[in-house]
Order: sequence, then structure tokens, then C-alpha cells
Amino acid sequence: MTFLAPDETLSLWAILFALAALGFWVDNHPRLKKTSGALWVIVGGVLLSNFRMTPFSAGSYQFVFQYLVPLAIPLLLFKANLGKIFRESGKVMLTFLCASLGTVIAAVAALYVIDLGDAGPQVAGVIASGYIGGTMNFVAVSQAVGMDAELFGVAIGANSVVSVMALMALIAIPSISIIRRFIPSKTIDDAILADKVEQEAPIRQPFRLSHITFAIALSFTVCALSFALAAALAIEQYSILFVTALAVVLASVAPGRLAVLECDFELGMLMMYLFFAAIGLSTNVTAFVDSALNLFFYALLLVVLHLLLVLLMAKVFGFDLAEALTGSAAALVGPGPTAAIASANGWKELVTPGIVCGLFGYIIANFIGVTLTNLLG
Repeated sequence: MTFLAPDETLSLWAILFALAALGFWVDNHPRLKKTSGALWVIVGGVLLSNFRMTPFSAGSYQFVFQYLVPLAIPLLLFKANLGKIFRESGKVMLTFLCASLGTVIAAVAALYVIDLGDAGPQVAGVIASGYIGGTMNFVAVSQAVGMDAELFGVAIGANSVVSVMALMALIAIPSISIIRRFIPSKTIDDAILADKVEQEAPIRQPFRLSHITFAIALSFTVCALSFALAAALAIEQYSILFVTALAVVLASVAPGRLAVLECDFELGMLMMYLFFAAIGLSTNVTAFVDSALNLFFYALLLVVLHLLLVLLMAKVFGFDLAEALTGSAAALVGPGPTAAIASANGWKELVTPGIVCGLFGYIIANFIGVTLTNLLG
């Protein structure tokens, strides 16, 4: 029993927006912003739900996941000129491929540390596919390798908690000075400089209702057309791919017209912070303890090894830290959260490459997961 019931919709929306407001307040606080507002939003949500103030599941959260995340993507991408992106951010795909390789290496190495018995090959392939693609790959590979329902339930429960921890780590890493010294980042330095300039001479965004309503209408149109096309082709699970593609095509074909839109990116950021809030509120930290502790530690070790390998590869190959983390996020948490992480840190030029890499992960993850299980079995 929780203080707020799942059907207390207005109260839950008040909490979602309050958490998002907390995140934006932190992002503008002179001292606290070094810790990232998105991290505060997630932690705040986790505390509320795990102290039984809010439910772990509610229609309000599902609305955010099902509608607001797709709606946010075009809003974040209306300034994304594809030609410019390929010219300036081509390394993100390379870092994503390195991150995916790191996931496979980590999945195998973790098996030598944590004994999962006969289920080890299946767990390795399924969890690796989830950390290269996403939940749909996790489900698809579990079916392809014949994972039984009980093991699947335990595995996905442990995986969901570790995924949130991975998201928090990816948000926190850019603010860790020792890592910044170890792996320099022009992107992060430029974002910090731009933030300082704005603090000294704040840029006041004019609130133009005509621009905001047009941006929302255009984003809804992009989503509606994309979902309809995906449904017509019987590939609804890839609807987000069509949303991204159509938004980028619009931004590339008519960059001048979309460049004059104001507050579209900020609206997308609001929806992403609501997504972070819903993620935190949905995370049950204790549910898996009795039945999934070994799988939890396996997934956690996999993520830790993945991040260490990505940072090592970034150092060895001279990757920008922001690009390396974007590639890592595209693998570990998927396109939507990757866009949110890049946006929250001010890495606007990495939003589209991160989404593209995350979507590419959806395509390759099933093949990698099944192959890994077969090779280990």
C-alpha cells in the first residue's frame, strides 16, 4: 500500500512536474548544477517510490513512456541538420561500436566472476542484447534462446534496476573532475563556457505561443505519421526509428524554416525530465533482492566493466569524453535517454548521433545476443 494510489492521476502528475522543476532548478543553481539536475530527478523519484509515497506503476508513468518520449524527440531534433551532424559528429558511431564491443567483452568476463550455472550463456546473451539495443531486444533474444519464464522475470527485474544505475552513472561521470582530466573533452568545455556566458549575460528566450503550439503540432504530426507507417509495415517496435528519421529529414530539408522556431528544444527537455522522473518513480530497488541477487550483481558487474572499457578505449584512441559517453549511453540505455543525457549536458550536436546509434543498436542487438549465447553454450 502506498500513500498515493495509481489512480490518483492529478497528484502523480503534480509529483512528475515537481521533480522536473527540481531538476531544472538544480541545473540553474550556481553550485548544485555540477551534479546534474537529471540525476536529482531520478534519485528523487526513487526515494518517493521506495519509501512507499508513490506507486511503482501508474497510468501517468505509462503516458510519459508511450507518448511524451516520442513527442520529445522531434522537438529536440528540429534544429538537427543531418549534413552538419555527419561533418561534425562522425565519431559517435565509432564510440558506439567500441561500447558495444565492450558490452560483449564484459558479458563474457562477468561470467568468470559470477557463476550463473547452466543459465549463464542464456543470461549473458540476453542481458548483452539489452545493453546494446533495448528492452525489446532483451525480450526477443530471451525467446530466441528459449529462456524460461521464471528466469526471464528475475532477469528483467534485476536488469531494470541496474539500467537506472547505469543511467545515473552516465549522467554523473561528466562532473567527475578526475575523469575529465584523464579524458579531455572539447564538447564538455564548450558547454561549460556557453553556460558561463549565459550566466553572465542570460539569454532570455521570448515566449511565443504561436511558435510553441506550431512546434507541438508539428511534433505530433511527425509522431502520428511515423507510428502509422510503422504499423502499416507491421514493425511497430521500430516506430521510434521512423520518428527520428522523419524529424531529421525535416530538419535537413528545411533548416532555415525550422531554425526560427523558439522554445522547441526547451519543450523537448521538459518532456525528457518528466521521463527521468517517471523512471525514478518506477524503480523498485528491493523487489529483486530475494530472487535475483546474483543476476543483479552480474548485470551490475557487466555495466561497470563496460564503462571502464569505454573510458579506456576513449583514452587510448583519443575520443572526446562526451562522444564516448554518448556512444556508451546509446548502447546501455537506448536512444531516448541518450538524447536526454546529451541535451541535459548541453551537447546539442550529439543528440541526433546518439539517437541514431541507439536505433542502430536495436538492429544489431538480436544477432549479437543470440550469437553470444550459442558461442558460450
